[in-house]
Amino acid sequence: MNRVLTDEVSECIGAELQLAGWIHHVRPLSQVTFVILRDRSGVAQVVVEDMELREWLAGLHAESVVEVIGIAKAEDRAPRGVEVHASSIRLVSASTADPPIELRRRVLKEQLPRLLDHAAVAVRHPSKRAIFAISAAAVAGFRRTLDALDFTEINTPKILGTATESGANVFTLDYFGRPAYLAQSPQFYKQMMVGAFERVYETGPVFRAEPHDTARHLAEYVSLDAELGFIRDYGDVMTVVRHAVAGMVDEIRREAAAAVELLGVEMPEVPDVVPAIDFGVGQQMIEDATGESVVGEPDLAPAHERWLGEWAQRESGCDFVFVTGYPLSKRPFYTHPDPDRPDRSNSFDLLFRGLELATGGQRLHRLEDYLVALQSRSLDADAFESYLEAFRYGMPPHGGFAIGLERFVARLIEASNVREATLFPRDIQRLAP
Repeated sequence: MNRVLTDEVSECIGAELQLAGWIHHVRPLSQVTFVILRDRSGVAQVVVEDMELREWLAGLHAESVVEVIGIAKAEDRAPRGVEVHASSIRLVSASTADPPIELRRRVLKEQLPRLLDHAAVAVRHPSKRAIFAISAAAVAGFRRTLDALDFTEINTPKILGTATESGANVFTLDYFGRPAYLAQSPQFYKQMMVGAFERVYETGPVFRAEPHDTARHLAEYVSLDAELGFIRDYGDVMTVVRHAVAGMVDEIRREAAAAVELLGVEMPEVPDVVPAIDFGVGQQMIEDATGESVVGEPDLAPAHERWLGEWAQRESGCDFVFVTGYPLSKRPFYTHPDPDRPDRSNSFDLLFRGLELATGGQRLHRLEDYLVALQSRSLDADAFESYLEAFRYGMPPHGGFAIGLERFVARLIEASNVREATLFPRDIQRLAP
């Protein structure tokens, strides 16, 4: 007999079928025992009337894995209007104790630290699984969109001989007696590959030795990176970012609709043209509105990002806003300056509901400009020789961006902490599970 998933039982009314999954909850009554069985597609109600089976079930712990054979019958009060009357139940794998998380509850009562300590169990809860169904759909949407735009997916090293972004915190390691670093981004490699493929992207982990123990920082996260050549300026990059985010949102709607409904997620609309504001103009607006002295600061504080997100919502009814023209001093050395404002950069951040979601911009593409940029920041060009080789042999104007997957999902589901959208978070405190 072939296994039937719980979301298929409504198609089997009157037929004998086999279910397999975890015992989510057992509710014994005087004449019958109800078992809620969970599998990857949802839950089903199993009715057990045989006294011997009922007594046997009473000795099992929740999360034991079982196979059930029975007849599907209509029952309006059961999940999906169907219940399965069991004729036999076989133990596949016994749970050795009651789980540390009360998974039977509709809403988990445990606090985040306990959920993270027992992540392998906590993620079994439908509400937690739903988060990562949304995450998976977002990655699929990113890939699907860029594939359609003729990008090539690449995979790059995560152990590097040179720190990618000067000034950022890096993890060092001993690489057979030599110093090495965990990759902060695939930036150098995706730029190099513009010289081969013109358009490339990567989805993979990046590492930041963040000393901050905040609700928005992680030491390891998934970065959705892209780079494209033969651009006119960073506006072309912003157009691709907009397409990528719209594709992610569309795929979530299409492939994770049940998860969206379960979590009550308010999905954003991504307009054809996302509003944009210059960094300096935005600072002046914030200062005028709040009285805070922010003009001249080299970056936006989280509170100021939130202010601009609220402004975009008021002015345009949009959950997204680009902030452009950041000070060149706050961007990596490979960032192209604004030709009309040498102290400003051809770069941007994309804010989503007041939170930085993506960073990107136009890169330098001439070797001589790289040598000047490195010297101006007191960086040794010899340390970047393998990277600079790409520019010795001709590179087109190009640019790219990176989206933080966990941040996007966390903001989408209105999580108070990015760790809620991370399977096994790594931060300044946590190295397990």
